Amino acid sequence: MLIDTHAHIYAAEFNNDRQEMLERAFTAGVSPVLMPAIDSETHASMLELEAAYPGRCIAMIGLHPVSVKEDFAKELAIIEGMLQRRRFIAIGETGLDYYWDVTHKQQQIEAFEQQLQWALEHQIPVVIHSREATDDCIALIRKYTPRGLRGVFHCFGGSLEQAEAIIGEGFYLGIGGVLTFKKAGLDLVLKQLPLDQIILETDAPYLAPVPYRGKRNEPAYLLQVAQKLADVKEMHVNELAAITSANAKKLFAL
Repeated sequence: MLIDTHAHIYAAEFNNDRQEMLERAFTAGVSPVLMPAIDSETHASMLELEAAYPGRCIAMIGLHPVSVKEDFAKELAIIEGMLQRRRFIAIGETGLDYYWDVTHKQQQIEAFEQQLQWALEHQIPVVIHSREATDDCIALIRKYTPRGLRGVFHCFGGSLEQAEAIIGEGFYLGIGGVLTFKKAGLDLVLKQLPLDQIILETDAPYLAPVPYRGKRNEPAYLLQVAQKLADVKEMHVNELAAITSANAKKLFAL
């Protein structure tokens, strides 16, 4: 069994075949699928999917950095209200994104720190998006890890030094389809790291692994990621699946 720790399966890309897509995942042994939030435009569809597949599709709550605009306080107020009404598996995805637009860089930082504080208050992990901002994200979590903050850098694709810094703070690395990309170099980084703080993800519908690269990603394709990491670590894929799934269960209290 594999756990997909990060998949936007409530996204519009799956509107025509969502049930079939999930059946493929479950048949392939991928379950549960953890769903990171984006913003208030998709919270309802995410929660409806969670209700339709209890225990198999599990929601987080958070504000994606790309969704942080001038009115981000309204988005945070919605999240705060939801946190008061029920428990979520994690805060996320949140973080910093300097790739698409840095117009609201300061607002991204403020929104990120607020969500780190909520993760501490509710004693749940945080799921971090860190596109072209990994070093800044590491610096920010270091303000909170002495108080017990824990979580994962999702879609990790950085250097060995960054990986070691993240692991050193007690955080996990979320590994997805990028591992299968020939020029990414992530295989060389992971070859030098232990498996005890590594979890697997797809980030569906994005970043499909080889041989599906360029197509819509889905949780069933997590098998390709697992097999590639097993090859890198020179071990059987079943052993790799057991270790990474145990890590996910530990981090998210599954």
